[in-house]
Amino acid sequence: MFRGVSRIRANLTLLALSGGHLGSDFCQGAVPALLPFLVHDRGYSYAQATSLVLASTLGASLAQPAFGQLVDRVKVPAIAPLGVLLAALSIALVGFLHDHTVMLAVVLVGGFGVAAFHPEGARVAARVSGARRAAGMSVFAVGGNLGFALAPAAIAIAVGSAGLHGTAAAAVLPAAGATILALVLWSRRRQIADAHLQAGKRASGPDLWGPFWRLATSACLRSGVYFGLQAFVPAYFVAHYSTSSATGDAALTVILFSGVAGTLCGGFLADVIGRRMIVIGSMALIVPFLLAFLFVGEALAFPLLAVVGFCTVANMSVTVVMGQEYLPNRLGTASGIMLGLAISLGGGIAWLFGLLADATSVRTVMFVIAALPLFAVLAAIGLPETGPARRPLRWRGLALGRA
Repeated sequence: MFRGVSRIRANLTLLALSGGHLGSDFCQGAVPALLPFLVHDRGYSYAQATSLVLASTLGASLAQPAFGQLVDRVKVPAIAPLGVLLAALSIALVGFLHDHTVMLAVVLVGGFGVAAFHPEGARVAARVSGARRAAGMSVFAVGGNLGFALAPAAIAIAVGSAGLHGTAAAAVLPAAGATILALVLWSRRRQIADAHLQAGKRASGPDLWGPFWRLATSACLRSGVYFGLQAFVPAYFVAHYSTSSATGDAALTVILFSGVAGTLCGGFLADVIGRRMIVIGSMALIVPFLLAFLFVGEALAFPLLAVVGFCTVANMSVTVVMGQEYLPNRLGTASGIMLGLAISLGGGIAWLFGLLADATSVRTVMFVIAALPLFAVLAAIGLPETGPARRPLRWRGLALGRA
């Protein structure tokens, strides 16, 4: 870790990175939240509106491995806050544009901003976390979870109050996160440069590509579960329980916010009981609780979904850390693949679920989603353990700044 730098400063740097992650993923989550307003106020067709989500996803996810390779070669911490600022500017402009092609280009560029943030942000987070890398990465990751969860409500308030020009107000939050992150990284620039230099000198062994790709496969399947739940749980409530769409959205909110808790707990526990156990155990637990959800009444559905959401996201930060530890010489590349490519492929799995739902039913798709974690477990079984030896966690604040 940063030798000679106080634990408090290291923790503040990590919190600033988490705030930048919140801003980045807030911008990505804001795009689908804007679709109903664009259809109503701009007269877009559903195809035109959803093409914006596609552009945002392609820019934000598929470009991340490329940015990861870039930051492995060129150490430019400023790329993280600049990426968030670019994404915020994109969201602000969307409300003032009318031409669909121009808007599509702006959203794509905003997606590139999201992609630029993640590999460098995760790489610096790994450095400042010291020996508690999984716990530190969970703090970094929880910012992204919160950003996605807050975006729909923030867009509804800002655009509902001021019309589409309200996107400028909504963009203030990610812009503020980018500004704070830039100031913190600038004040710590020498320590960050020294940390990267020292880490490069002591990179621990060769890159283990075989275990890395098996882990990436497990992460991709987990993302398929996560996006599948987001896509079909609201529809399941309407179809199976005959509830309103608002009740289905409330169930989705439960999943998202319980995932925030899962991200934090999974990272901290991984430093105590081991990374691999969290990856395998959290995925295995999804199966019985999701199956139980499919056979209970509406009253028990919400607590069961809370557990499912908790478990689904509990290993997200842990897989990023394990990926970095499998590729110690390519932290940016590992982060870009785990946070970008695996997530985008998970979105592709959710699209396949859509085809299956059209051919069968939403309930059938939910059973398939419940079985998918078993394949993620199979991909992770036998992975070599990474990280420090297991030891009790001393609860003195975050205590992440001491190696």
